[in-house]
Amino acid sequence: MLVLSRKSKQSIVIGDEIMLTVVEIKGDVVKLAIDAPRDVNIYRGELYQEIMLANREAIVDNTVVENLLQKIKK
Repeated sequence: MLVLSRKSKQSIVIGDEIMLTVVEIKGDVVKLAIDAPRDVNIYRGELYQEIMLANREAIVDNTVVENLLQKIKK
C-alpha cells in the first residue's frame, strides 16, 4: 500500500486517466474529487465490501441456478 500526504487542492494521478484531488479538509473529514472515465466504477470502501459480500452469497446460494438448469434439461 502506498501512503501519500496531500494538502488541500493537491492531486494524485493514477495511471493515465484518473486524478484524485483533495478538495477540502475539515477536522478528520477529507473531501475528495475523482476525475475518471465513466467506465471506471468508483465505490466507497464500505459499500464495495457490501457488494462483494452480496456477490459471494449469491454464488454460494446456487439453488436458483440449479433449479433453472434442471428445467432447461427437461
